[in-house]
Amino acid sequence: MMEISVLSPLRATVLAFVIGFAPSVLAQDQDNASSDTEEVAAEQPKQLSDETTDTLFERLMEAEEREASRIEKEITDRWAKSGSDSADLLLIRGRKALEKREIKKAIAHFSRLIAFEPDFAEGWNARATAHFADRNLGRALSDLYEVLRIEPRHFGALIGLGLIMESLDRDDDAHAAFSAALEIHPNIDGAGDGIERLKKSVEGQPI
Repeated sequence: MMEISVLSPLRATVLAFVIGFAPSVLAQDQDNASSDTEEVAAEQPKQLSDETTDTLFERLMEAEEREASRIEKEITDRWAKSGSDSADLLLIRGRKALEKREIKKAIAHFSRLIAFEPDFAEGWNARATAHFADRNLGRALSDLYEVLRIEPRHFGALIGLGLIMESLDRDDDAHAAFSAALEIHPNIDGAGDGIERLKKSVEGQPI
């Protein structure tokens, strides 16, 4: 697995945070079980290729823009599958709440998901997005570091990290995050623009 050198120097910037959530949130009545399973099935991608995720990442680095978009979609679809219908349901419900701008509700769903599946990177990534929407950059950063601890190739988390660092005037760190994302996914939206925005402040004015 590719190691992302940006992580170590940035870890020191993680802000202290407190998480409050109930660990026993997955108990459900039998009457709801079948409808929940149907909801997961309706939202999950119907079919994924037989390629390994490592192979997809290798192809992503060489792909043209249109093909890269297809490969990116397959990778993110795989990231959205935890292997547990209950956990997948919490991810789906949290995302729906976030789409409706019900941010606190989304955070609650994602926190429950993390309590149930702490090694599921997409749960942390989803909650980081919700915290960012809630303008809580400290908690968003903390969650992004968990994403990258579990999946260092998570290009979406690296873009998010870059945007937060840029907003905090941490230009060198933002540039490093965008560069790491671009190294993994050369066609990813936002990385090239971010690097261009930061070019002068990072490289300095020409003499």
